[in-house]
Amino acid sequence: MSSNPTSPPLSPATQAGGGGATPAFSPLYQQIKGLILHSLQHGEWKPGEVIPSEMDLAARFRVSQGTVRKAIDELAAENLLMRRQGKGTFVATHAERQVQYRFLKLMPDVGDAREEGPAQRTILECKRSRAPVEIARALQLRTGDPVIQARRILSFAGVPTILEDIWLPGQAFKGLTAEQMAEYQGPTYAMFELDYGVRMVRAEEKIRAIVPDDEQANLLLVSQQTPLLSVERLAYTYNDVPMELRRALYRTDTHHYHNSLS
Repeated sequence: MSSNPTSPPLSPATQAGGGGATPAFSPLYQQIKGLILHSLQHGEWKPGEVIPSEMDLAARFRVSQGTVRKAIDELAAENLLMRRQGKGTFVATHAERQVQYRFLKLMPDVGDAREEGPAQRTILECKRSRAPVEIARALQLRTGDPVIQARRILSFAGVPTILEDIWLPGQAFKGLTAEQMAEYQGPTYAMFELDYGVRMVRAEEKIRAIVPDDEQANLLLVSQQTPLLSVERLAYTYNDVPMELRRALYRTDTHHYHNSLS
């Protein structure tokens, strides 16, 4: 259910903690940001759709237009909303070209990802299984809850470059198949948005260097002595709900891991 259009913003609250009550004050624009996030999380505005104008949101939440603007500025800086000059503010989507490469960190040594084009995807498996302890903990599920488990190879210019193992909550991605993953031509995260209403808004990664086991080496056409980059990614939707665990092995003989820090 979306936010009540006529309800006022939340006021600074007193939250209980420890042995007594502790005042928890939040700036007004942060409260408005939370209300907008609530509407995004509950699908009031879908990825790619325009949200109401600052004036309309100000009237809805009974605050100044400047307060709404500050909230939207933060959401835009976090890549949750996108401003388009003369057109309004839109819910960010992984189908947008400038957004779909946000989580792609493996870059070719020559040129860039856009010139190289999308990877060729080979889906090795996509099956429903029960979450073991480690996967359940990462996705905040109970051990034995249903998950979708997928394995695929991403190739560039015909060379297998990335081997990925992916786990998704079974309820949220019920019905996902290998054929669906293989046939969708756009970014996988865009497919998650379109077909399942799940938008990945941020991710955390752990990176280490490893050597592959025999099966991994065969799939990536390298020797077992070849160093690979192991990247474990936990991707979250709104309000820090984990929705994907992805473990990938990257070949780095023609590509490198690139990150921009600010």
